[in-house]
Amino acid sequence: DVVAAAKWGTDAPIDDPAREQAVLDTAVTKSRQLALDPAISRQVFTDQIEANKAVQYGLYARWSAHPDQAPTTRPDLGQVRPALDRITDELLTQVKSIQDVRASGGCATQLAAARQHVTQARALDPLHDDALGRALASVCRKGN
Repeated sequence: DVVAAAKWGTDAPIDDPAREQAVLDTAVTKSRQLALDPAISRQVFTDQIEANKAVQYGLYARWSAHPDQAPTTRPDLGQVRPALDRITDELLTQVKSIQDVRASGGCATQLAAARQHVTQARALDPLHDDALGRALASVCRKGN
């Protein structure tokens, strides 16, 4: 939401292939440092990027239809990106920590329960819940 708010009303595109590639390259490099399969990280981060873009497009549509709901201030992406970099590191650490779970038959069940908990705890609307599902698409996929 913060990234969408930062881009809203500017020429900054939602689709930014150069930035997306930089994020994927960073994830792959950091994966190697963590002894984590880079292909897994690439897929997980591709899902994260696609989910983020879906939220941005959804928010743009909402704000266009209801201008009174549009952000009135514009966050600075330069200040947002360090937080996103920290999230990248945390996500990679978590993916590494669940390698055994990913390989187990119970991964999908555990993931579904965790998703339901997050959806309820954060009172996610359909846009954000759908994006969460997209972001988690490859978490339990074996052999990425």
